[in-house]
Amino acid sequence: MRSTPAGVPVIEFIAGHLSEQDEAGIKRRVECEINCVAMGATAGLVDAAPLGSGLAMSGFLAARSLKNRTLVLHVKNIEFQEGNENGF
Repeated sequence: MRSTPAGVPVIEFIAGHLSEQDEAGIKRRVECEINCVAMGATAGLVDAAPLGSGLAMSGFLAARSLKNRTLVLHVKNIEFQEGNENGF
């Protein structure tokens, strides 16, 4: 975890997703990873979480920077899920 020049805690992390979705009437396994960033109190929650914790997150997508258009999920809300130990 790091801090902004104003002293706001920031943490960057990668979240994995694993689910099964219906597409055109067929079950499809979906597995991916997304770059995330959390700030303030949310950053503290992420930093204290054990690696591989199950999460439900919400926030907004934005480009990493003006020059790097890769998407990053800016996590505003996070909820830890019981019984999910595989990291997805």
